[in-house]
Amino acid sequence: MPGRPRLSDVAAAAGVSSATVSRVLTGDYPVASATRERVLKAVRACNYVPNAHAQALVSARSGIIGVVLADVSDPFFSEVVRGVQAAAKLAGRLVVICNTEADPDQELEYVSLLRTQRAEAVLVVGAAPLERRHGAEMARHADGLAADGGSLVYCGRPRPPGTRAGKVVKLDNAGAGVLAARRLLAAGHRDILYLAGPERRTTTAERLAGALGELGRQRVAASRLQVTYGPFNRTTGYREVSVRADAGALPDAVLAANDLLAIGALNALRDRGIGVPHDVSVIGIDDIPATSDLTPRLTTVRLPLAALGQLATRVALGLAPANATTEPAALVERESVRAPRAARGQPHGAERRGRGQHAATARLRVKPSR
Repeated sequence: MPGRPRLSDVAAAAGVSSATVSRVLTGDYPVASATRERVLKAVRACNYVPNAHAQALVSARSGIIGVVLADVSDPFFSEVVRGVQAAAKLAGRLVVICNTEADPDQELEYVSLLRTQRAEAVLVVGAAPLERRHGAEMARHADGLAADGGSLVYCGRPRPPGTRAGKVVKLDNAGAGVLAARRLLAAGHRDILYLAGPERRTTTAERLAGALGELGRQRVAASRLQVTYGPFNRTTGYREVSVRADAGALPDAVLAANDLLAIGALNALRDRGIGVPHDVSVIGIDDIPATSDLTPRLTTVRLPLAALGQLATRVALGLAPANATTEPAALVERESVRAPRAARGQPHGAERRGRGQHAATARLRVKPSR
């Protein structure tokens, strides 16, 4: 076939119209599976490569899926992105990642920029600020994307209050808080340090609400939960546990609202010779890959992060219902939770083992940044 193959050449080879070939290649219209296979076979035989620029002009879409997230180095987000890329590859879409460094204004700017690039879909991932102005702006962008034939998906966060704009894929944040609190309560813990994450964020609020709800169901006073706020990172977990341990005010259990906070807590306890779980129990949420490599291995609550990314991508492309929910949270029992010392008839508090006697309790060493 002389020269560059054209869409009409593929159509002739497959015995279909050019419009049918276009529908198969763009994936924006249902085509019978037999016809689709015949078209794809003709595409390969003709060595046809679609002109992405021409497709964008015709469809008013670029084929880009924008993923707007707080920190791509955070394993939570990298797992979600892994799922997005897997689903996008199957759909023949390009993924563009935008890192906001947890800045709400930067998040809005990236969504606006992706709109100017005629993104087919925008996924805003993870915790959203509990701020009316931010929610109203995001809803405006959702309306604008829909008007242009695209979509905005709230991925692991709720739709802003008072709006129906945008699609939603829910993550079981409240259920994760319930399961983490239930595990500590079942072990006999009542005084718990709760590392909640950043204040006035949806994920923080949902996971905390789940934990408090479980305390209420088991008739444990909410005041038994010492709640502290800070970024979802190791530095926060290390700092908050260190301050309380050094003051002799550390409870028997630490519930971390994500695994990075839990890892920071483990490091602080190890540096002070406080055994886990012999002296203090620690539980996290998310089940990022590193949790099974710690010593002790971290008991945590698994959330389907890669599946969240896959489902959100399918929702964005109209391949799944506009409002979807991932599988429920699930407890992952490992080695970092046991009954408190007092319940085992052992001394507590001042009688804890001295600094340096438990250097092997957590081998992953991460010092807080200064």
